[in-house]
Amino acid sequence: MKPIIGITMGDAAGVGPEIIVKALRTEEAYRSARPLVIGDAAILRRALGYAGVRAEIRPVSDPAEGTYEPGTIDVLDLALLPADLPVGRISAEAGNAAFRYIEKAVALAKEGKIDAICTAPLNKEALHKGGHRYPGHTEILADLTGTNDYSMMLSAPKLKVIHLTTHVGLIEAIRRITPERTYKVIRLADDTLRRAGVRSPKIAVCGINPHAGENGLFGEGEEEEKLIPGIERARSEGIDVQGPLPADTLFFRAVRGDFDIVVACYHDQGHGPIKVLGLEAGVNITVGLNGGIIRTSVDHGTAFDIAGTGKADEGSLMEAIRMAVELAPKRNG
Repeated sequence: MKPIIGITMGDAAGVGPEIIVKALRTEEAYRSARPLVIGDAAILRRALGYAGVRAEIRPVSDPAEGTYEPGTIDVLDLALLPADLPVGRISAEAGNAAFRYIEKAVALAKEGKIDAICTAPLNKEALHKGGHRYPGHTEILADLTGTNDYSMMLSAPKLKVIHLTTHVGLIEAIRRITPERTYKVIRLADDTLRRAGVRSPKIAVCGINPHAGENGLFGEGEEEEKLIPGIERARSEGIDVQGPLPADTLFFRAVRGDFDIVVACYHDQGHGPIKVLGLEAGVNITVGLNGGIIRTSVDHGTAFDIAGTGKADEGSLMEAIRMAVELAPKRNG
């Protein structure tokens, strides 16, 4: 049986509804998955118009009711928003709804009614205005699943990156890096790639400082204190990991094929190289969630400046759905 992928609608004032209806207008989206939108049917119907898509929006109350056929977009309709919600504007209503879609998706995943979660983008300011003080999707999912040891992983053609830290300032990020965190993220990288079919993943860890500290020339010994003990522990358990290596050349080497995944120390160190490869091809993956819940996402924001214009590109969402299918547990019937 093809996995049921729960696609949360994200911030309804952004491009989420548009890229969803564009992605689900194609037969390709249904070849290997049963896509189920978790959101508002009225908002999706409106998105059909400015996306130029012809399809039936079919509300359901349970994933088992979906038809999952091209030309019909099944939506678990939470009916939280008015059909005339302003597009391209920060809204507390939309921020709260975006959270509720994720909350529902996690509940369905825990019940085994969906096999993976794929998220359209939310807006952090709207989320906060809606009463939910989280830095982003990753932290919401960790809280809803009671997960402490998790990480953000980014995937693009020829490059995968997993992070030691994400949505914190640079000084705080360095403070949070510990040998234990380094070890755990290396293990998450190894486990995730093995589940995806990579037999012996090759992992490389970025240095924190320029030139990975160059034997104490740069920084205050952060590599020796925070990274190397975790790397050595992972290596002693048979994991193929190298580092810390200079970040300015490591990503080039990874794209060349020397490594299967790069461990980045902080947000921009990992996000920059992925986004250079193309926003339309990037996928954001949360790994390590309790219950084995798989979550993938587009690697771009709500794009309020083009929301409602029909210009949004659905490529990243289609890639996120494909990755969710690849990582989802397989059904026997």
